[in-house]
Amino acid sequence: MSSPRDVVITGIGLVSSLGEGPDAHWQKLAQPGLQPVLEAARFAPYTVHPLPEIDWNLQIAKRGDQRQMETWQRLGTYAAGLALDDAGIKGNDELCTTMDMVVAAGGGERDEAVDAAILAASESRNDRDVLLNEKLTTELRPTLFLAQLSNLLAGNISIVHKVTGSSRTFMGEEGAGVSAVETAAARIRSGQSTHVLVGGAFQTEHSDMLLGYELAGYLHRGPWKPVWQRQGAEGGGVVSGSGGAFLVLEQREHAESRGRKIYAELGPVVSGRARRSRGELDAEIAGLLGAAALPNGKLLALSGASGAHAATSAEKTALDANPAISARGFSTLTGHMKEAQFPFAVALAALAVDRKAAYPVFDAAAEKPFEGIPASVLATAIGYHQFEGMALVKSA
Repeated sequence: MSSPRDVVITGIGLVSSLGEGPDAHWQKLAQPGLQPVLEAARFAPYTVHPLPEIDWNLQIAKRGDQRQMETWQRLGTYAAGLALDDAGIKGNDELCTTMDMVVAAGGGERDEAVDAAILAASESRNDRDVLLNEKLTTELRPTLFLAQLSNLLAGNISIVHKVTGSSRTFMGEEGAGVSAVETAAARIRSGQSTHVLVGGAFQTEHSDMLLGYELAGYLHRGPWKPVWQRQGAEGGGVVSGSGGAFLVLEQREHAESRGRKIYAELGPVVSGRARRSRGELDAEIAGLLGAAALPNGKLLALSGASGAHAATSAEKTALDANPAISARGFSTLTGHMKEAQFPFAVALAALAVDRKAAYPVFDAAAEKPFEGIPASVLATAIGYHQFEGMALVKSA
């Protein structure tokens, strides 16, 4: 039974190494045997999935706005613009000023040249507190400290696209993306919001972004492998990718009143935070699968699995234990996009529901075919380090 306060998806904005926009992603991902776009030399021994060529002017008209954003912010603002365009909201002052926003973001890119200069100068001086103050006052723009503020992405989306309702920013890898979608959906179901822009962006082609993964030994080394096949290989299993994913979520009644195309309905969004050091992850994943109100019959699952050995192995075991589920590990083709990972999974699930077709296997050795029309699709994000989330996306 549909209800006026159902959460529906009316806009999708995607950017990854595969291209930009929902149609481009569908056309690529629907091709059997698609090969990923990889960059193996620039950050060797690590491989990344790089950004495609992007004409930033298409979504960020003012060069001054572009100049004051780092790439991750430009990427998020661009993907948000794609979603707003797709939903028919961009440029509509009435809809933009009443639109709420929930963003998943990291701390931004550091200025590596300044970091290096501070370290170099500290080798020949002992008055390091004085040195730091000197560098802070001469090398850095005053508002940005040594990295950026996580809420600058939301601020730039407000400035560029005039989305000026309430705004929230979550930090914390995949968990930020899960919390963003969960919060946006809850606001709509409760009647607090009628339409929300939700998503995130991650730009991995910056050595400090890779450092964040590698400090805890998470990055895969050596020749690239599909996401399910990295167990036992050198390194920690994660191959990262640059990308952005934004969704326009609306109350069903609100979307219908303005005659918009609905991709899919967003059903239950569930999250958890297993204490993995105590061995709780398997039970947590099983609990989320139970709470996600899975339908009877065969089910397609868009898995945000990162390749991180423990998390990905636990998720694969749980999904394989249910013979009805056919999983697709899309990080094989996009890389792991951190904060954008869960919104991306939800977007790909919505596309499959809308097109009434399943994706072919992304890894023939580890995934099984799906026959028929996927009326419901599960989206998952089992965090590479912590936090777990799932959502059921259903035909509208």
